[in-house]
Amino acid sequence: MPSFEEMGISKNVVEAVRELGFDNPMPIQKKVIPHLMQSDYKDLVALAQTGTGKTAAYGLPIIEKTDPSINKIQFLILSPTRELCLQISDDLASFAKYMPEIKIAAVFGGASIDRQIQKIQKGVHIVSATPGRLVDLINRRIVNLNSLKTVILDEADEMLSMGFRDDLETILQTTPKQKNTLLFSATMPNEVASITKKYMIDPVELSVGKRNAGAENVEHLCYIINARERYQALKRIVDFNPDIYGIVFCRTRKETQEVADQLMKDGYNADALHGDLSQGQRDIVMNKFRIRHLQLLIATDVAARGLDVENLTHIINYNLPEELDIYTHRSGRTGRAGKKGISIAIAGQREKSKIYQIEKQLNKKFSFVDVPSGKEICEKQLIHLIDRVEKVEVDYSQIDPLLPDIFRKLEWLDREELIKKFVSVEFNRFLDYYKNAIDLNFPQEFKKPGKSKGELSNFTRFFINLGRTDDLRPNSLMGLINEFTGINDIEIGKIELLKNFSFFEVDSDFADKVVNAFKDKSYKKRKIVLEIATSRGKTDRPEKSERFNDRRKSQEEPFYKSHKKKSYNTDDREFKRKKKKDFGRGRKERGR
Repeated sequence: MPSFEEMGISKNVVEAVRELGFDNPMPIQKKVIPHLMQSDYKDLVALAQTGTGKTAAYGLPIIEKTDPSINKIQFLILSPTRELCLQISDDLASFAKYMPEIKIAAVFGGASIDRQIQKIQKGVHIVSATPGRLVDLINRRIVNLNSLKTVILDEADEMLSMGFRDDLETILQTTPKQKNTLLFSATMPNEVASITKKYMIDPVELSVGKRNAGAENVEHLCYIINARERYQALKRIVDFNPDIYGIVFCRTRKETQEVADQLMKDGYNADALHGDLSQGQRDIVMNKFRIRHLQLLIATDVAARGLDVENLTHIINYNLPEELDIYTHRSGRTGRAGKKGISIAIAGQREKSKIYQIEKQLNKKFSFVDVPSGKEICEKQLIHLIDRVEKVEVDYSQIDPLLPDIFRKLEWLDREELIKKFVSVEFNRFLDYYKNAIDLNFPQEFKKPGKSKGELSNFTRFFINLGRTDDLRPNSLMGLINEFTGINDIEIGKIELLKNFSFFEVDSDFADKVVNAFKDKSYKKRKIVLEIATSRGKTDRPEKSERFNDRRKSQEEPFYKSHKKKSYNTDDREFKRKKKKDFGRGRKERGR
């Protein structure tokens, strides 16, 4: 195994890296660093999950190649979020701890642009930036990229999925032609592939693991539940894992806040992170989570992008994402740096097919497990309590003076009775809550391939007059359903987004409520038309063919009626000529 020194990293940088606790290169670093340390390295596409050490993989070589005597921007790193931008900047500063002549700046939105301008004008060599703020500074003629040697796109798939494509193209078009482009991504969707073709020259592709695959150290568990019992299942999963430290992903801002509020109300150490929070509120929540004052962070995908929190034990998908790549990103937040993690999917019976699609993409199997029973949870919590008692540190100097009174108070209890009472003080709430707990699991046969949700409940298919041209996305559609109905536990089936309209499925028990909820509603100033559809295929508006045929028949009816009492031979040419002429005139008048 080559060391950092053997790969060409200087003594000052190696010493700084070792102070951070890294003695040996990680797999992605062993592949990327030797390539970038070459004097004439090629463009690079590196596929690796978050948490695999990719910041150091490109960060160490660019620090080595920075020329402090040239007081201009030589290296640019673009990333999707403020949090990741700051993390990259901090990591690079740590790597360059013993090279103070190298200047590094972080450029991101949600902070004072004047301070960032002042720092850049003093002269920097490496800039870590988010696309939007960098475009702003380029337009103000503050940032000059004429001396740029290399541009690095970190988490490129996330940047594109967040809608930064135009900003990326604007930035890349202002960079010199004689430069290198490095692209780091966990997945390789079509949009990322198109960027590589357009802006990279014969790139070398390196990867750790298989393309679009999940992290190696993550175990994937799936709980099949009734969608109406999703929150109860979440509570049981959390109670069954007393030391859980993780992120719970929801699909909408409203649902995220409601789940977090309910968990806090029920006594759990949780809080919400979503787009409706101000930057100040967001920073407070994240700081509490990073120092483990929060056990659970309830978040949307957009709000959690770019977050890098170490030692997460669990990722819980309260709802499965519509796009399979998002599951890969979610699960990749745990199981980092050689540690094991668990990614949990809470899925309705209808979502089994999506689970199998995710399995195929990850090249990993889910373990289908039962939602813990009340008895199992109580046993797990009891053992956890006993473990805590065994490991607790006793401050004898504080406790000893109090012991005589304590012994006198408890002397009438024998050892067994004392233990029972002690345990009950901490444990009674679990016993009371779960003493009559119902079974949340489906029969085992419904968890096997081939059994569908249709065997347990029905779905109703809807047509809606909104599509991709209205900037409708699966998450925004699910948000409308939740908002208009006021119900967050409606199970939603397949969603088909087309250009000018869409189809979606919901649990039939809620069909009437959905219809009534969407009446007289608008989306981005466009009045919504919602109808129950018949299952026809992607391009047919519901009942369109029936309405068209009925209308055509009514328009042709006078002609047929005018000849109904006459008897014509099938060879009567005059009848055929008249029929063709009259019908053609009717088509012309109707604009057909």
